[in-house]
Amino acid sequence: MAAHGTSTAQDGTSAASPHVYTASAAHGHAVTAVTDTTPAGGTPVVPAPAEQPGPALSAQTTSPAGRVSATSRGRSRFPRSLRPSTWLPTTVSVVVVALAWSWVASENKYLLPPLSAVGDLLVEDSALFASNAWATLQIAIVGLGIGFGAAFVLAVVMSEIGVLRRAIMPLAIVLNVTPVVALAPALVVAFGFGMTPKVIVTAIITFFPVLINVTTGLRSVPVPVLHVFSTLHASRLEVLLRLRMPSALPFTLAALRVVLPLSIVGAVVAEFVAPGSSSGLGTMIKTSAANSQLAQLYAAIAWLAAMGVVMLLLITVIEKRLLFWHESQQGATS
Repeated sequence: MAAHGTSTAQDGTSAASPHVYTASAAHGHAVTAVTDTTPAGGTPVVPAPAEQPGPALSAQTTSPAGRVSATSRGRSRFPRSLRPSTWLPTTVSVVVVALAWSWVASENKYLLPPLSAVGDLLVEDSALFASNAWATLQIAIVGLGIGFGAAFVLAVVMSEIGVLRRAIMPLAIVLNVTPVVALAPALVVAFGFGMTPKVIVTAIITFFPVLINVTTGLRSVPVPVLHVFSTLHASRLEVLLRLRMPSALPFTLAALRVVLPLSIVGAVVAEFVAPGSSSGLGTMIKTSAANSQLAQLYAAIAWLAAMGVVMLLLITVIEKRLLFWHESQQGATS
């Protein structure tokens, strides 16, 4: 509320000061209250009209930022997996691939089998495919465990002892670039026709990605943080457990994201190249190809693809649980 005093003199006579009070009223309009005082023997003083401000903005007027925030709030009501931008591209691509597959199968039956034949076989012989899938999965899990464990321990040792890192890393690179298919016959000669050569082949395939990622993660600690631990007189074991291991966790899970599906590939390759296999999806694929049973061949491939997808989803869930603090997961739930 503002008070304005106005004084007017006429014919030498001093006039009393009328007081004008201006207050804000509802809807943004100004209301003026005038206290009428007439000078003695003079003419009443009429106060100047108060300046009328324009009407205030209505509460319904929404700024662009407000519209954006309202839109964001509306989108946040739906889970990310239910938004069309998430599932629609995948659905369209699957439909396009299915249509193209059906067209090629109808034009050339010796190139691709009909999808209906593959689906019928998956349903009718589900027990057969499940038993062979379990045999392949056993090789993949055991080989992955051996390869991952050996690579992780070696990476820790190499991160602590620089001389060993310079001595072992060239040998690991040579092993990585060596075709593992060429090693399989020698492994069969050394370890027989059982499960052991297949497990070793799978372990070799999964070894190098884990070694490189974990070594990089253990050595990615910022130098200022190491100086802080040195100032606190932390031992090498404390630095390893409290600093290097948490720093290497994102790299380790990234390696698992690669080698989990890769272990399935390694198990199938081992079943291809190691003689004496009597079970497994790799053996089924090899036998089906030899007998021109395309429907059974692609049904086995579908099982392998499903196994790889399940393992990838598993490591994705674990990664979200363990790396909720990491910057790579900050936008995952938005």
